[in-house]
Amino acid sequence: MAERVATEYVNATLKLTEADMQALFALSDSLELRHQVFVLDTGSHEWVLEDDSAGESLRLSFERENGIYVCALSCRVVKPRLTNFLRKLVSTFRGDAVVNRIYTGFTMVYHYRSGKVVRIAECKGGEIRTVFEQRNSIGLMEEQFKLCDVEREIGIAWQSVNELLDLRNRAVAEAEIAEIDARLKRHSQLLFALEA
Repeated sequence: MAERVATEYVNATLKLTEADMQALFALSDSLELRHQVFVLDTGSHEWVLEDDSAGESLRLSFERENGIYVCALSCRVVKPRLTNFLRKLVSTFRGDAVVNRIYTGFTMVYHYRSGKVVRIAECKGGEIRTVFEQRNSIGLMEEQFKLCDVEREIGIAWQSVNELLDLRNRAVAEAEIAEIDARLKRHSQLLFALEA
């Protein structure tokens, strides 16, 4: 199994409330990361995380905008604790990010939207191969249900069948009845296909 060399967060964006900030502190405590918080005059926060065992640190800036703390993050981490923390940070607080997980010889690119992975691509030797892509299945199903074209066609076909049956009941000549029967057969096949 390939060993990860580093993890890069490219243009990660998080929006946290005051309560989320408290949960964020608890998350760093649970992962045994030392942290220091600096509150600036504007109400914004500078947050320094340190993994003492690995000697790696990370600085996060949370700008206060209308009672919400916004963090725009681009960084590179190597050690597992900070890597794990950032992954949980993005998923727990529904962040948007592009994450490059760098291995020897290739890179896996994860695209997060609202904390969920929506696309994974492998970059190797200048080639990009999509490994996973989330599809909006619910949205596609809703669109299908909203489409009433098939129901409209079925209604038109049934109306034609009723008219042909009325014509058949009034028809006297065998040739005319045979022609109506052939048309009814085509309509019944069409109805079968549409209702399937």
